[in-house]
Amino acid sequence: MADPARARKLAVRIRQIVSAAIETQIKDPRLGMVTVTDARVTSDLREATVFYTVYGDETAIADSATALASATGVLRSTVGKQTGIKFVPSLEFVADIVPDTARELEEALERARHADAELARAREGASYAGEPDPYRRPAEDDDEDEDDTAVPHAADEGSEDPAPTRSAL
Repeated sequence: MADPARARKLAVRIRQIVSAAIETQIKDPRLGMVTVTDARVTSDLREATVFYTVYGDETAIADSATALASATGVLRSTVGKQTGIKFVPSLEFVADIVPDTARELEEALERARHADAELARAREGASYAGEPDPYRRPAEDDDEDEDDTAVPHAADEGSEDPAPTRSAL
């Protein structure tokens, strides 16, 4: 097993070499506007996967895939010459689906924005079917609060007679 840092460095170098070689060495007319987006090397440095995107329609993507498959040997020998490593990893080209996924996500977000806008327009003139606040709350008794703060009357305290007045003496 090789060092993971070495594998990452080799992957970056392979990406640079392959993209430059596609631009300068590969003269296949089937090859469209190819962009190398990423390269990954296995931990044993035996295989490299090169991710690419193609600008164009489905036929351009298919033609570019065929052209890259036929140019794999030339690209591998170029990688071997420029890296100088003992064993040159085998190259596998994989179409990168990240741009397609990003486009699909953008479309889904746009549909959600339109649905939110329609819902907001529908809510403009709407009112509640029942009360605005449908939750039950405990009844607040204002009368009891006032009784608690009032001074108690002598007759309310019980059977005790009030204090005698001076006139009775």
